[in-house]
Amino acid sequence: MQFSFTSSAIEQLSPYMQGGSKHLKLLYDTEGCGCVVSGVPTLQLLEQTHPDDRLGSGTPYSVWYEPRYEVFFEPNLKIDYNEARHSFSLKSDSQIYTANLRFMKV
Repeated sequence: MQFSFTSSAIEQLSPYMQGGSKHLKLLYDTEGCGCVVSGVPTLQLLEQTHPDDRLGSGTPYSVWYEPRYEVFFEPNLKIDYNEARHSFSLKSDSQIYTANLRFMKV
């Protein structure tokens, strides 16, 4: 998967990504919804990735993800930040996955 970030998303994420010790991961949370098709995308900040995770290329940040959930996303994804709503969003050229992408800082 290929990830791009808008300038507003880069501005919000850069304080967390300084130093190069943190990683971003696109989670697909299916807890509580009972069905894998109804999962909720989440952006997580990690210090260490899982051995089974796959690294997606990105500009300026690469994003890790679980390969088993890759089928639910298009190959090219964009992460944006809306100042007015104070929230991230996840989109592709053909759809908006979520206009309220949760950002988890672990």
